[in-house]
Amino acid sequence: MEILTGTGLSAAAGLNAFIPMLILGLLDRYTDLVQLPAEWDWLANGWVLLIIGVLLVLEIAADKIPVVDSFNDWIQTVIRPAAGGIVFSSGISSETVRVSDPDTFFGGTAWVPVALGIGIAFVVHVVKMMTRPVLNAATVGAAAPVASTVEDTASLSLSLAAVLVPLLVVVLLAVVAIGLWLLFRRYRRQRRLRRSTGPALRS
Repeated sequence: MEILTGTGLSAAAGLNAFIPMLILGLLDRYTDLVQLPAEWDWLANGWVLLIIGVLLVLEIAADKIPVVDSFNDWIQTVIRPAAGGIVFSSGISSETVRVSDPDTFFGGTAWVPVALGIGIAFVVHVVKMMTRPVLNAATVGAAAPVASTVEDTASLSLSLAAVLVPLLVVVLLAVVAIGLWLLFRRYRRQRRLRRSTGPALRS
């Protein structure tokens, strides 16, 4: 359960750095569903939550504008993996409705979950960063707001599942992976079609 919780949160951070951080902080501050350990309880601080909320709004807006979204992805290359390390480590060491004995697996090696979270978030972020320009080019920018909304929804779903139903993380990650693969196949098919019809039109 700890592994699934951390994986879900860090994968969510790879899509949107601020959604899983905000989810953890809000659930700890206003509910009994999450109890952050002392070293991570700053995530539930009111001012920290306000700053994360403002950054989330800016991220959501920037990620829906063609060209700006790609520039934002380059900036997020540092932020998203860092957020992934934070939420993986804080998530697996928190007491949640599904994890009643936190930190048993990674206890004594505090750097390991941070490194794992950074790696998972970085991989997800790179896939997102490589996919977005392709979608924008294939749709003349029309796909940016749609893709961004889907990614934000996936990040929110992964974050909530990681805390409430960790086993669901496996299903959601599979859905995201299949969705990205189908989009890639569709783009390749359209690209081959344009290449085959191009010479015919010129002749």
